[in-house]
Amino acid sequence: MGIDKSLRIACVGAGYFSQFHRDGWARLDGADVVGVCDQDLAAAQSTGITAYSDLATMIETETPDVLDVILPPQAHVETIHTAMQAGVRTIICQKPFCRDLAEATALTQAANAADVTLIIHENFRFMPWYRTMRNILDEGGLGTVLQATFRLRPGDGQGPDAYMDRQPYFQTMPQLLIHETGIHWVDVFRFLFGDPTHVYADLRRVNPAIAGEDAGFVLLDHPEDVRVLLDGNRLLDHAADNHRRTMGEALIEGTKASLSLYGDGSVWQRPFGARSAVCVGPANTHENFGGDCVFEFQKHVIEGISGRGTLVNTAQDYLTVIRARDAIYLSAETGQKQAL
Repeated sequence: MGIDKSLRIACVGAGYFSQFHRDGWARLDGADVVGVCDQDLAAAQSTGITAYSDLATMIETETPDVLDVILPPQAHVETIHTAMQAGVRTIICQKPFCRDLAEATALTQAANAADVTLIIHENFRFMPWYRTMRNILDEGGLGTVLQATFRLRPGDGQGPDAYMDRQPYFQTMPQLLIHETGIHWVDVFRFLFGDPTHVYADLRRVNPAIAGEDAGFVLLDHPEDVRVLLDGNRLLDHAADNHRRTMGEALIEGTKASLSLYGDGSVWQRPFGARSAVCVGPANTHENFGGDCVFEFQKHVIEGISGRGTLVNTAQDYLTVIRARDAIYLSAETGQKQAL
């Protein structure tokens, strides 16, 4: 069923990344942000939107159609239960989803039982360069795909002040590289190649100023015998004017051609045996995060809940990503390849 009026959107959380959520909603037809809630009322007030410090009060006052949860994992269970009990029928939750698989599973089951649509805000698969790559894969332009690599190189993890200017809680997270960041590519890889079947990981901490791992290698087996390597190191960089645009470089290799992603967001295709490549996806210099992937994700959600499309990354679906994350850490701990 379509909608004939703008959906009322309320946001909980006014931290660093919430700016991209609010900007996306503001530009999206069919959405109207009616309130922002944060325990720090001044932070909520700084958004220029009707501000609250209590979630239940905001929901009762604004009666939102959608609650956008932009909070760290430890706040997800209480926040989402509060929203469900207050009658919110559609909830979007920022990743990482909950603190562990048990919490995520229980919360997903509670949402299903309450007939609440719970969607995980996983936006990397909506980056324009991955859409370009998926289209070329669908067209068969690479022949039989054999392997792929993503080199995660944001260059923001060096020294005692690493992450402090943007997301200081990164320093104290017991799991960082995969739980907070690499999990994005677990979802990107399943978008491109299907759900992984096995994982092997070798993780390490390089910067002693942080609690969790910040470098490592993860090998994922995908259907059709595709092998994917996530090569991550948050201390190192890549060639880009904005290291947070793509956060690294990718290579997909097939029997007929290969695709390369560079730090400017451009995608290049090189036919097998050729010495030069052709640009098949132009550079993307959009000022917003990740080629405006937050906006594209939000547009997808509006289309999905209004009956104009099929939602991806519902909480139930996203449990697959969490299971893969847990298998990665178990592999790193045991030194053994793990089946999913």
